[in-house]
Amino acid sequence: MQTPVVLIVEDEEVTRSNLVSLFQGEGYDVIEAVNGEEMNQRLAESKVNLIVMDINLPGKNGLILARELRQKEKIGLIFLTGRDSEVDRILGLEIGADDYLTKPFNPRELTIRARNLLSRTVAQPVVEEHKSVVTFNGWTLDENSRNLTSPKGESRRLPKGEYRALRLMLDTPGKIFTREQLIRHMTGRELRPNDRTVDVTIRRIRKHFETDMDTPELISTIHGEGYRFVGNIDKD
Repeated sequence: MQTPVVLIVEDEEVTRSNLVSLFQGEGYDVIEAVNGEEMNQRLAESKVNLIVMDINLPGKNGLILARELRQKEKIGLIFLTGRDSEVDRILGLEIGADDYLTKPFNPRELTIRARNLLSRTVAQPVVEEHKSVVTFNGWTLDENSRNLTSPKGESRRLPKGEYRALRLMLDTPGKIFTREQLIRHMTGRELRPNDRTVDVTIRRIRKHFETDMDTPELISTIHGEGYRFVGNIDKD
């Protein structure tokens, strides 16, 4: 199944970077643009399934770009804006936006709206159905109970944060996840300055199954980037 492609159109660098990380953390392929000219270049280069676009862009604003886009293509479109005007919201929807969120917004709400929109506009399912139970290196993680069971049959129920971080990495073995992506998946919030929540959570996860914390074999640290699962997922 082809992974849906999300195009982020946002001129503010920090916001754009956060959006890219957010959608990458959800498993999408993400490309980005800072204005309408770059957006059209990306559309010519790639098959895009969803556009997440700020209204207040340099040059042609999002409303103009959306009107032009709708004359050529039917791609899922979500507007993000600092404008809290009912008139702007209605105008955006009338022009052809599928959804509209006002900044600041809840990242989790945005990804849910994006997933729901893609499920209506993309022929294939957006996310592959994953197993409720994952087995790796003799260990078993159960989605329904959040139980982690050792090769000896000993079980312990993981806290939500530990479960979500571990499950995210198990679903995409070998992929590097940044601290920003992990904290969003674990808690739905952004990473704060000097925030050690992710590092503490990874350390606690490792304690369950690593024999040597100094040389972990299943979850490796990629210095300057984040963490990834490097163990073996058992296949059916």
